[in-house]
Amino acid sequence: MLWAERCFPIVTLTDGLIMKRFILCLLLLLGSLTAVRTATAQSYGIELHNNMMPASGAMGGASLSRPQDLQSAINGNPATMAQFSGPTFGFGGALIEPTYNVTQTDSLPLVGVDPYSAKSDAPLALAPNIGAIHQTEFLGLPVTFGLGFMTNAGLAVDFRHIPESNGTQASYLALDLVSGAAVNLTPRLAVGGSFTLGTSVLDGPFVQSSSSQTDYATRFTLGANYDLGRGTSIGGYWQSEKQLEFDNVVRFATGPLANTYQDLNLDHPMNVGLGIANRCMMGGRLLLAADVIYKNWDDTDFFRSLYHDQWAFQFGGQYRATRRLKLRFGYAFNEDPTRDAVPGTIGGVVPVGGIPSVQYVQGQFAAIAQHRITGGVGITNLVPNMNFDVTVGGVFENDKSFGDTTAKVDGYFIAFGFTFHCPRGGCGG
Repeated sequence: MLWAERCFPIVTLTDGLIMKRFILCLLLLLGSLTAVRTATAQSYGIELHNNMMPASGAMGGASLSRPQDLQSAINGNPATMAQFSGPTFGFGGALIEPTYNVTQTDSLPLVGVDPYSAKSDAPLALAPNIGAIHQTEFLGLPVTFGLGFMTNAGLAVDFRHIPESNGTQASYLALDLVSGAAVNLTPRLAVGGSFTLGTSVLDGPFVQSSSSQTDYATRFTLGANYDLGRGTSIGGYWQSEKQLEFDNVVRFATGPLANTYQDLNLDHPMNVGLGIANRCMMGGRLLLAADVIYKNWDDTDFFRSLYHDQWAFQFGGQYRATRRLKLRFGYAFNEDPTRDAVPGTIGGVVPVGGIPSVQYVQGQFAAIAQHRITGGVGITNLVPNMNFDVTVGGVFENDKSFGDTTAKVDGYFIAFGFTFHCPRGGCGG
């Protein structure tokens, strides 16, 4: 039985009307993208959370109590995996079109950078998100297991086509293999946990003084979700830091450690999130959800030099227009985490040039956008046992100066996914 039918019956509509509404919704979404300048910073700091997921992405990322795709359950609050039966498989990804502009108003002679103003030449970014969930019984309790391959973070800037930048470029990519389990302790209470093994690739960010290096790290997440009744549920999670060390990635030509390879320490922050959702409004057709996330940047290596602790707020809705068609919308606001004053060290490294050099790095990691709007649609049984979800959105343009370096971002993203459900008789035929 569909979740909405547990609240109120749903009036059926013809397939022709379904398609008309679907096409109209797509036109409205595409029109909004051409009318509004938006930004690539779909992340909180560097981390994407569930902002790029096929369904939750359209709801502003709101997914900590009632996620609408299995990838969001695996990647977010692990207790919500208990809401999915199985076997269920989700294959999705996102296309992020970056536009990143930097203006340097003064020279940095120790690193060879002269004044310039240019757009980053970094190409379209891809963010895969794949997951599988299966529910079984263990010791008389319903237990759900999940496994996912997720994009945790990603950014890239490239100004090597500008001679005055002296080859400025930086990129960072974090991919996670997440495995977790959730158990229904009571008909209302579910708890869950997940273990993450992540690999990250860092290239840059010190001009002509850093190279590409890879490292891996672990992370743990604990969560709970409680059904308050009358269609309302509340959920929350705690997520540990992810600590990385990139060996021999930095070597400066001058300074006290000239021509000596140095290691760079880089951590992802501890996160705490709380979400609430109600799924019984408007005769069971309307789901509303809201999340709040706290990110502890102050205790991380590398990023504590660039960011301070941050709050993010996510709001989303889903309207079931017919038995097969769902319309989604969302809005998110996050504090600007970038520091107004930075130290002269970063990640255990003292860069040549001191504070101006750290500010120049901060301009390459400028997660300054604060307002994000999203929308999308979902089609149940696009073909038998396969659902389709698509999301479009972005954040409003913003700019900020870090000493003599000013960054400005704009762009958009499209996320999509296919979810495959095994029929009641199983997947074996």
